[in-house]
Amino acid sequence: MTAHRAPRPAPESATARLSRLLTMVPWLLARQGVDIDVAAAQFGVTREQLESDLELLFVCGTPGHLPDDLIEADWEDGHVYIGNADAISRPLRFTVDEALTLMVGLRALAATPGVTGASGATGGEAILRALAKLEEATGEAAGVAARVRVTLDDGAAETILADASRAVQDRRRVRLRYQSFGRDEVTERDVDPMRVTSLDAHWYLEGWCHRAEDTRLFRLDRVQSLEVLEVDGTPPDVAQLRDLAGQTYRPSPDDVLVELVTEPGAAWVADYYPVESVVDLGEGRRQIRLRAADTTWLRRLAWRHGGQVHILTPAALAAEVALGADAALAAYPPDVVRGLGGDGMPPTAVATPVATPMAAPVPTPDGAG
Repeated sequence: MTAHRAPRPAPESATARLSRLLTMVPWLLARQGVDIDVAAAQFGVTREQLESDLELLFVCGTPGHLPDDLIEADWEDGHVYIGNADAISRPLRFTVDEALTLMVGLRALAATPGVTGASGATGGEAILRALAKLEEATGEAAGVAARVRVTLDDGAAETILADASRAVQDRRRVRLRYQSFGRDEVTERDVDPMRVTSLDAHWYLEGWCHRAEDTRLFRLDRVQSLEVLEVDGTPPDVAQLRDLAGQTYRPSPDDVLVELVTEPGAAWVADYYPVESVVDLGEGRRQIRLRAADTTWLRRLAWRHGGQVHILTPAALAAEVALGADAALAAYPPDVVRGLGGDGMPPTAVATPVATPMAAPVPTPDGAG
């Protein structure tokens, strides 16, 4: 029987969840009986997510995995109680190497004009305060970080970052030549900059794109050129900064709704990409609904994992995938094609390993629109 699952929350990396769990345990131990909704608000998650975290704690503990080795959690009456977790009861502490790495990174951020964090707050004063606290806590070791100077390897990239930051400060419009990863094309865009921010080891410019008539994120390492114009760059009132606390890519209701079926070998797609819903079809197969601002990456995904990813709708996208697979097969001699299809798999299932030898891209925000 087909099992239905409700729309899933935005995917979360295992690293982010582990970090929350390690922070959560000592916090809950120090506040036995705290209201579950208060605890959820403290960690910025829903009550359902917190309950899921507590269920996971049930199977966590010290080696041995016997009942006395596992963490105890009880929240049936709406209040959270944690036990048998003394081994990780102390809050996490930085090692010297971790503290030095963080201080070097903060110094690099402090030296970048106009940089803001994901929350949109001005970073300068907060960075300096955090740096001062770390230097005080690490004592003599802080002197090592003070002698390290961080610069971008690419002089052009450093110039683009500096110009983007200056445009944010001066409220000047910028003109970009931008390499869109999904479409593999270069476009020219006029953008009213709103902030420069660093996410997942990449610099981004967020602003109002006059070509898309919407707010867009542009990865600065994909900007071929950036010109600061002598034009007022104040964004329109409808322009809103995105909440970047979770993930950079957030599907829009205006994006294309795509329905696909994955075989067991591609079941990971439902866990890796932001999806609207997942239906388990049995035997490891899944029916997935997701939205995409640009479907180019979905075509590549289907070609790369031919026979494991089947596009159902929209019909035009399914037809493009089939035509692309046929074109790839046509590039090979007939005897090679017969050899590839010798296992009875359909042409769309065998064309991709040689036609598209690249990993399926994560749908990052690239300003396309």
